[in-house]
Amino acid sequence: MVSYLLRGLIWIISYLPLRVLYFFSDILYYLLYYVVRYRRNVVRTNLRNAFPEKEGTELTRIEKKFYRNLGDIFVELYKPWHMSEQEMRRRCVFKHTEILQKYYDQGRSVIGVLGHYGNWEWMASYALWTKGNIDFYTLYKPMHNKVMDQLMIEIRSRFGARPVPKNDILRLIVSNLREGRLFLAGFIADQTPNVNNLNFWMEFLHQDTPVFMGTEKIARKFNLPVISLQMKKLKRGYYEVDFVDLCGEPALLAPGELTRMHTCFLEQQIQKAPEYWLWSHRRWKHKREEAVYLEENKGKKPEENKIKIKKER
Repeated sequence: MVSYLLRGLIWIISYLPLRVLYFFSDILYYLLYYVVRYRRNVVRTNLRNAFPEKEGTELTRIEKKFYRNLGDIFVELYKPWHMSEQEMRRRCVFKHTEILQKYYDQGRSVIGVLGHYGNWEWMASYALWTKGNIDFYTLYKPMHNKVMDQLMIEIRSRFGARPVPKNDILRLIVSNLREGRLFLAGFIADQTPNVNNLNFWMEFLHQDTPVFMGTEKIARKFNLPVISLQMKKLKRGYYEVDFVDLCGEPALLAPGELTRMHTCFLEQQIQKAPEYWLWSHRRWKHKREEAVYLEENKGKKPEENKIKIKKER
């Protein structure tokens, strides 16, 4: 019942103009930063470790800007539910789409890689810039709350994108390739791998970091060209997305090279304007020692081994 009431409230709020929604964003910033102190320690630690060369005052400035942007993302998230196609095209502009068209003209589908940067949810509006014969898949992790999960699917598909649960994308890619249907599949590749997939490590923002390999594995398996989606926030409610051609022949690259490539692109983007990345994410919760331990103990966590030892005794 609460979920349906929340859905109804969001439906009403999404009718409000953005200038009104940004008033709520300002209030939300104050609540998140000063009252609730939402993940303040996580954000502060991440920033300090990522920018050891910056002074405390500069880090605090970035920190506050991050929380302001987080408030904007929250109110912008639901607005597309009642936003016209014309307004969305005006507010989120995609540049250098000819890079994609080059591959489509060759009869090749493409993988797009991006991070939690800017307002990544609005990238689903790219479907407005494609021809009708191109499928645009956006990967997502299903929510436990079915009502809210359906709400997010409706919003993400509002302008023609096809939200796909992350575990289903491989099946869809195989199906499209067999049927000869062209597609762009968007992968958010900066999330923390789960504890059983700590296989690839590299330096990212001055820290030893495990990196998600799913994008590379699929790209190399099917030799799908990979492009980077670089989002830039121009001002409140206005974004520009630039397509950057990363690799046209992933199958020819050495293992790990493509992952390093797109991760370095994201790192450069963050360093230019750090306040727009998702610093509240526990990106560095896993350590390399943990991966070594799991490998040596056949994937069992320390707690599991302790239980086994007790039982043996």
